[in-house]
Amino acid sequence: MPCGAVESQQPRLLVALAPRPELDHAFADLLPDVPWAYLERGPDRRGVEALLVGSFARGFPEFDPSTTPALRFVQRIFTGLDGLPFARFPEHVAVAGNVGAFAPFVSEHAVTLALATARDLRAAHEMVRTGRLRPPPDQRLLYESTVLILGYGEIGRAIGARVRAFGAHVNALNRDGAPADGAERVFPADLLHQALAEADFVFEARPLTSHTVGSLGAPEFAVMRPKAVLVNIGRAGTIDEAALYRHLQGHPDFRAAIDVWWSEDYAKDTLSSRFPFADLPNFVGTPHCAGYAPQAEVRAARMAIENVARFFRDGRPAYTVDRSEYQDQRENSTPTGTPAAPGGTGGTSAVLRR
Repeated sequence: MPCGAVESQQPRLLVALAPRPELDHAFADLLPDVPWAYLERGPDRRGVEALLVGSFARGFPEFDPSTTPALRFVQRIFTGLDGLPFARFPEHVAVAGNVGAFAPFVSEHAVTLALATARDLRAAHEMVRTGRLRPPPDQRLLYESTVLILGYGEIGRAIGARVRAFGAHVNALNRDGAPADGAERVFPADLLHQALAEADFVFEARPLTSHTVGSLGAPEFAVMRPKAVLVNIGRAGTIDEAALYRHLQGHPDFRAAIDVWWSEDYAKDTLSSRFPFADLPNFVGTPHCAGYAPQAEVRAARMAIENVARFFRDGRPAYTVDRSEYQDQRENSTPTGTPAAPGGTGGTSAVLRR
């Protein structure tokens, strides 16, 4: 039986997430007058005007738009929209990501990776393990360094606020170079090489779109400073996997840390790479866990539902995207698609993935 504000009515919102009490409570608080239903309970879809989804591959693997003729809005509970099958939706259907929902958690993890890499905690731990005291590892500092943040949205701004507390100078790169709060300099996208050449730390926080896919490759690494530190908490697909490995291999003073991977399979609980990054002494990796936190699930759910509420209130949800920027992206098992975890129709396990 559908769960909704008025259960006798057909749902206007279809929820492709695993049923959980915290979602029920959020809907009661934020959408008290909008009938809704979980997808797995098989409701009549003819009156559905909006969808709330996690992974489309799991929630709607064979989505047929003719079953939701009234559909006008799709809200994803994750931030990124790469991997969403835009081509299945009529052009009039607006699509929004959950912008900012994971910013506190991802930005904290990004700075953790930067510090661990810059301070060479791998080497320091090995010294402790083998009982050596000196010489200490070669360490770099955020203090008085130049930090470049690629993609100065909510996550990028949160990273900027945190590294400024360490005394870093923050530069940013956005589409048009428009000034942005918290950044000393802002470069437009077409000056990527210049921005990279001036940075000691580079944080990749851009979405994966047709404009950013593969945009950090051998030519970009070549202009970066020899002792630069690269941190990727955005999307693996913005970086050329082979080019990064070869640069790390050939430039031992260059360091990198990544949380997102080119091949992730949540159904099998595996990640893989074509290259043995983890064997490199100048590399630190984490298993796409930047958005993991006890508070993350509730925060993300409420923010997504709040945007759905805007849609039903005045037809003006925030963060709708230009679907042409994602036209070449496909649903897959990589971090770029942020696929659903096993366990629960169309959505997530107990942990939401950003």
